[in-house]
Amino acid sequence: WLLLLLHKEAALEPQGPAVGYNSLQVSDDHHVSGIQARKKQHSVFWIKTEDQPTSNLLRKGIMDIEAYFERIGYKKSRNKLDLETLTDILQHQIRAVPFENLNIHCGEAMDLVVRRNRGGWCLQVNHLLYWALTTIGFETTILGGYVYSTPAKKYSTGMIHLLLQVTIDGRNYIVDAGFGRSYQMWQPLELISGKDQPQVPCIFRLTEENGFWYLDQIRREQYIPNEEFLNSDLLEDSKYRKIYSFTLEPRTIEDFESVNTYLQTSPASVFTSKSFCSLQTPDGVHCLVGFTLTYRRFNYKDNTDLIQFKTLNEEEIEKVLKNIFNISLERKLVPKHGDRFFTI
Repeated sequence: WLLLLLHKEAALEPQGPAVGYNSLQVSDDHHVSGIQARKKQHSVFWIKTEDQPTSNLLRKGIMDIEAYFERIGYKKSRNKLDLETLTDILQHQIRAVPFENLNIHCGEAMDLVVRRNRGGWCLQVNHLLYWALTTIGFETTILGGYVYSTPAKKYSTGMIHLLLQVTIDGRNYIVDAGFGRSYQMWQPLELISGKDQPQVPCIFRLTEENGFWYLDQIRREQYIPNEEFLNSDLLEDSKYRKIYSFTLEPRTIEDFESVNTYLQTSPASVFTSKSFCSLQTPDGVHCLVGFTLTYRRFNYKDNTDLIQFKTLNEEEIEKVLKNIFNISLERKLVPKHGDRFFTI
């Protein structure tokens, strides 16, 4: 049995680039038993639910790696720690673990316990991936990113994104399972400055300047058959998109403590402004933002993405979450589409 455990503390605003999220701090007096977790400083991890203190499980590394691979549907050999294996694991995770924030919008923002088939944002899903890759032997490093704001035309001052660097045979790769939507990489990106790296979603490009690395993407044209949604605020209107910047300074999960609280509690956060869920497929990506469901099929013809829109009613939300995203919520979701900038 698996638990994805997330603790959310009191609201703290980011105070510069070293803000962070603490997903490993747990109390000695709290146990995980069956499918229940007693509340207090739980961590973001798939952990084995034995009757031991959670902190001991984390310190000893007693976590169920086989359950993780069952969760993402990965059945191949993990004996070779090569680029092919890394790519395969990444693709399995992004097609099984949604990029989502739904618990904030269904009354479970504090002391969240997610049993099975749920997702999260970068701080959970990339930390989970970090643990899995490290457990099977990959040389993996946590990095911190600064997300680009299109309306503000600048990168965030706070370190609000967690990503990974994986080293294989002396070559470094950027691995990120936690950005979602049409910005999600499907393959690791080789850490080379100025090289176009075509993937199914788009062309990605990494550029280094004065110790900072910048991730950008070159996007395709978009075709929206339903003219009602041609001016949707969910549509990306730029063919060249800045995504985030980062440095190669190694980070720990403790470096992301206050930003995790900020993302879940601040009125200025897109996480509180909009409910969202996205999941990659073999040829595209499903997104649910508020009541709006979209499916983007990458490169369906002539270097153009097809984007289909549908507005759901309340009765359809639960069915869509279950059938498309494989999510069953314990509480009723209150879909939200606030005014914070968020594109698919």
